[in-house]
Amino acid sequence: MSNSLVSVGWLQDHLADSTIAIVDCRFALTDPTAGQQQYQQGHIPGAHYLDLNRQLSGPVQPHGGRHPLPDVATLAATLRQIGINSTSDTGPTWVVAYDDSRFAFASRLWWLLRYLGHERVSVLDGGWAGWQAAGAPVSTECPSVPPGNFRPQVNPEQVVDIHQVKAQKDQPGVVLVDAREGDRYRGEREPIDPIAGHIPGAVNYPWPEVTDGTGHARSPAEQRQRWAAIAEADSVIVYCGSGVTACVNLLSLDLAGLSTGKLYAGSWSDWCSYLPPANP
Repeated sequence: MSNSLVSVGWLQDHLADSTIAIVDCRFALTDPTAGQQQYQQGHIPGAHYLDLNRQLSGPVQPHGGRHPLPDVATLAATLRQIGINSTSDTGPTWVVAYDDSRFAFASRLWWLLRYLGHERVSVLDGGWAGWQAAGAPVSTECPSVPPGNFRPQVNPEQVVDIHQVKAQKDQPGVVLVDAREGDRYRGEREPIDPIAGHIPGAVNYPWPEVTDGTGHARSPAEQRQRWAAIAEADSVIVYCGSGVTACVNLLSLDLAGLSTGKLYAGSWSDWCSYLPPANP
């Protein structure tokens, strides 16, 4: 049974628990300042804010995609600043991440922490909307906590780059999954990147299918059914536009009891940076 999700009711019951760190991951790709503003206007009591562009991604380069993985030492320092412990008398800090985008940004933090060896991390099922719908308390205070002792233990096997994708994607037992919506996968629409289409050989599992319309995860049985066709794969490499919403599919694989997922962090924005420009 995965502990990668917690309910609104559970978090309400544990708000006063000092061994839990809550992280607000709200963000809008179309307005990069919106998440921070929403946090300041009201958030779950005790929650810290981490920004996709500033903390959960590294600087953009000519290659590597629109949201490269952050520098490990820099992110580790940020996690210590918000009080996250790798060790304590009560064990590692339990991190709970939430957003208002059907896990799109909270899953990025969930994946990053696991990539850095911190397994005690969950996403809030239902997110901010679920919290509000429950009439749960809201705060505008920025918490002040003692620094933690977070120490990363990177799991390099959980991520692949373009060279590994090219070398592995057509091998037996390897499945390459495109997490974007179907029209972007098929190249009918491309609102962000300069070239439309998908990596040859990829199959499409759109990330919004992981949740229902209210932002709650579909049941573990539904998650298992969703991945049934590739459940026997040795390796499932997941990508999206920039390595963010792919993490929702990696969360889904975890909920389905499958530990074969890997992130192509640069994703389509990295892949197409090596292609010749599309004809106008």
